[in-house]
Amino acid sequence: MATETPGDAAGLGRARAAAFTAPALLLVAAFLVLPALWTLYLGATDYRLTGLAAADPEFTGLENVRRALDEDRFTHSLGLTLQFVVGSAVLGQALLGFTIAWLLRDRTGLLRRLVEALVLLAWILPGSVVAFLWIALLDRDGGTLNTLLGTDGTAWLVEHPMASIIVFNIWRGTAFSMMLYAAAIGTVPPSHLETARLAGASPLQQLRDVVLPRIRGHILTNLLLISLWTFNDFTPFLLTGGGAGDEAEIMSVFIYKAALFDGELGYGAALSVLMLLVNLVIALVYTRLLRAREKAA
Repeated sequence: MATETPGDAAGLGRARAAAFTAPALLLVAAFLVLPALWTLYLGATDYRLTGLAAADPEFTGLENVRRALDEDRFTHSLGLTLQFVVGSAVLGQALLGFTIAWLLRDRTGLLRRLVEALVLLAWILPGSVVAFLWIALLDRDGGTLNTLLGTDGTAWLVEHPMASIIVFNIWRGTAFSMMLYAAAIGTVPPSHLETARLAGASPLQQLRDVVLPRIRGHILTNLLLISLWTFNDFTPFLLTGGGAGDEAEIMSVFIYKAALFDGELGYGAALSVLMLLVNLVIALVYTRLLRAREKAA
């Protein structure tokens, strides 16, 4: 029988604990660590999809990173990605998700189930199916939106590609924010809201003084997750392909084109590493805000 040691609450002992965790660690190494190391290696070479560099890539160090930072196309794509994240996730999904959760907080029955089902449906549908539906909605000839607005001939995905993918991502991703905020609002004691109501607080004052201070941690967690998901989202490519004149070429689309359309796998890998670093910066900012909130609590 294994001897229980301090810090070993399960009483398994080191050997058994290592045996239990080994399969998970091997999977993490195989599907996360090794691909990440392989991407780092590719990013430091001139590896291409075809040609001599495909058969015998040369080590180029940080040349791909320097090239990306000097290239206007990279900064243009990074700027579009930040617009996409702020517009569709931070402002769109978070605000719309909270609004729906707040309006439904006291609702029960068919109306609540119907609204939640419709919002969730957009989230659980496969990306390719959703993209096809939106192409049909925004189609220049006979699209549903043009028919409703009487604007036949307007090519929304061509003339307004950035606005189109922002609205698309708000529609598709609001469900997560709605569910998280609904759960967070449910943790606010009804007695606190009732006390505020009896004291004469308006709904907006109840929201500002009672609800928001209690769910601030949930708000930051939600913003962290939807920001990272949106930053890495590739679905807009299915709608616009990057847009005419690269007007909607967000980072994931830029990397895809560089690696597969241009055949520069090494350069694409270096761009992926830069994208990962931006993700880390976003995560660090939110993590610091969360820690600051915990210290202040």
